[in-house]
Parts: sequence; structure tokens; C-alpha cells
Amino acid sequence: MFTADQIVAHLVGDYIIQSDWMANEKTKRSLAAAIHAVSYTLPFLFITLNPWALAIICGTHFVIDRWRLARFVIWLKERPWPGSLPFSQMGPTGYPADKPAWLAVWLLIIADNTMHFLCNGVAIALFP
Repeated sequence: MFTADQIVAHLVGDYIIQSDWMANEKTKRSLAAAIHAVSYTLPFLFITLNPWALAIICGTHFVIDRWRLARFVIWLKERPWPGSLPFSQMGPTGYPADKPAWLAVWLLIIADNTMHFLCNGVAIALFP
């Protein structure tokens, strides 16, 4: 279901094509998130031309990035354990403030990438 081509397309769209402006503004402004989502989707044209797959890839990328959904996934996975923080005290990464910043950021990036890989793989599998 997941191929090296999909990973490369994701990396090119999210790290090569994305400008500093997009990276800094996509969680603050829908326009920046939309421009990033569309430009992110371009490398996937080498994998599929199915409009449904491309729409799902673009749309899920917009939603995940615009509202930084990975932090909610992180918060949910940490929530059931003793000493977990209530939602109102969630940090910008979903982890408590006492987590080293470098580690919290990298774990957020990994969770975010994993969410994108899953959405993209499902879209391409459903609409080849």
C-alpha cells in the first residue's frame, strides 16, 4: 500500500517545495496552508492522476497542517496515563512543558509525517 515513491513525493512536497513563509504561516493563516497543501500535492502527480486521490492528499494535508492536528494525536495518546495534563494545559507540541523542547518538536514532526503518510497511502490505495 505504501511505496518509496509516496515517501519521496511527501518529502519533496513538505521539505523541498515548502518555503519558509509557508512553514511559518500555515498554522496561522488558511491562505498559507492552502498554498502549501496545493504545492505539496504537485509531486504526487507523478504517482497518480486520479482527481479523488489528489483531492484527498491535498485536503488532508491542509487540515492536518492548518490546525497542527498531530499535537492532538500526541495529547490523546498521552492522556490516559497517570499524571497526564488536561487539554487546557497542552503545550504547542501536545507534550507537557517539561519535555525537552528539541525532543517534543521532533516527536511532533514524526507524528505529523506519519499522519500524512497514512492519509496519502489510503488515498492512493482507494483511488489508484
